[in-house]
Amino acid sequence: MLLFLFRTLSRAILISLPAIAGLAQSQRVVLETGAGNITVELFDKQAPATVANFLRYVDEGRYGNASFYRVLRRDNQPKDSIKIDIVQGGLAPSFGPALPPIPHESTRQTGLAHLNGTVSMVRQGSGTARSEFFICVGDQPALDAGGRRNPDGLGFAAFGKVTEGMEVVKKMQQLPLRGQLMTEPVKIISVRRVKGL
Repeated sequence: MLLFLFRTLSRAILISLPAIAGLAQSQRVVLETGAGNITVELFDKQAPATVANFLRYVDEGRYGNASFYRVLRRDNQPKDSIKIDIVQGGLAPSFGPALPPIPHESTRQTGLAHLNGTVSMVRQGSGTARSEFFICVGDQPALDAGGRRNPDGLGFAAFGKVTEGMEVVKKMQQLPLRGQLMTEPVKIISVRRVKGL
């Protein structure tokens, strides 16, 4: 009788393990680029609207003509500006089909921070982010809420972090530039979801 109960209980645990594992899985995407692959973990619990927007671009294949095209380094920003180090990608300058802008999820709201490898949304005013995103090279506290990079003090909407391929990002940051634009943008070949850990 004890053996029967043990086998029944063991079977029930094994059947439920995939469901339990699914709850623990994080959202991840792989950006296949002309410079190498970049794996990004998405923080959908902290920044749900921003992640949902990004994944809609991914799932609808809207990043098919995208590229990494802009780099900000200490040596290519005005002397009196708050300097940051990022690599920017998205649909511009090809101006592919963009979705409507999304509400701004500030780091004060999400509890995230612009650390090395953080993926965040490009914006002008609050609530104007659409398809463009950037990756931080090194910690960039000036991009957080309360930071001084934007005059409104609202910062940018962090929503993910590079978990593999940061060497690819750093390689792109050192490519030849014309001002802040890459002389040869790095093509984003595909962006696809992968199973989380």
